[in-house]
Amino acid sequence: MDIKSLLPLAIQASEEACKAILQVYHSGDFQAEAKGDNSPLTLADKQAHIVIASRLQATGFPVLSEEGKAIAYEERKAWPYFWMVDPLDGTKEFLKRNDEFTVNIALIHKNIPVLGVVAIPVTGEVYFAAQGSGAFVKRENKTSQLPARTPIDLTQPGLRVVASRSHMNEETKAFIESLQAPTLVSKGSSLKFMLLAENQADIYPRYAPTMEWDTAAAHAILKEIGLKVLQLDKDEELLYNKENLLNPYFFVR
Repeated sequence: MDIKSLLPLAIQASEEACKAILQVYHSGDFQAEAKGDNSPLTLADKQAHIVIASRLQATGFPVLSEEGKAIAYEERKAWPYFWMVDPLDGTKEFLKRNDEFTVNIALIHKNIPVLGVVAIPVTGEVYFAAQGSGAFVKRENKTSQLPARTPIDLTQPGLRVVASRSHMNEETKAFIESLQAPTLVSKGSSLKFMLLAENQADIYPRYAPTMEWDTAAAHAILKEIGLKVLQLDKDEELLYNKENLLNPYFFVR
C-alpha cells in the first residue's frame, strides 16, 4: 500500500481539528469535565475527535481515538491497519492556556507507526512523515524537510535533555545527574518529541506514564530522521495496539 498517499488526508484532518480546537480555545468556554481516570476532557477534545473521525472514515481503516469508544482487544488485534488518534494532546496545557498542545494522528501497521502527523493549533505548524519518505514540517505555507539526526553519545558534556522542571521525579533526576553538565529543555504534549525533531534537544527520558496515542504520531516522525523511541532498558522500540494501551517507560535518542 502507498502509505505516503494518505498523508494529505491526515494533514487536512489535523488542520481542521486545529480550527475546531481554536474556536473553543478563544471562546473561553472549555466545558471541562473529569474522565474516569481524573484526566480532563474539554469540548475541544470532543469537537476535534468528531472532525478527525469523520475525515479519516474515507480510508475505510478503523479509528482508535483517546476520545472514541473503547474497542475490545479481541476486535482490534485483527486490524492490519488502523488510525491511532489523540484529538487534543496536552489538555492540561490547553486549560492552562500556555499554547503547548497538539493534534496527533498516526497510522499503525502490525504494531508499528508508519505515518504520523503532529499539528500545533496555535502556531499552525504541522509535522508529518510516512515510512520511507522522510519527515517534514509545514510552517507559514512553506514545507521543509527535517534533517536526519544521529544518536548521541551519552558521555558527551552539555547534552540537551527534555525534562519538566516542575514535575521532576526521582528516576528522571537520577538519570540527569548521571550526565555531564546537561541543559534542561521542556514543552508540553508531543512538542517534547518535536524538540528532538528540530534539533533543539538531544535526548528524552520518560519515566512517567503515557498512552499509545500520546507517542505514536511523533514516533513515526522521529523514525524518519533516524531517532529511536526505545523501551527503557531494552533495545526495542515502543510497540502499538497492545492489549494494554499504556506505554512502558521509554527513552528517545
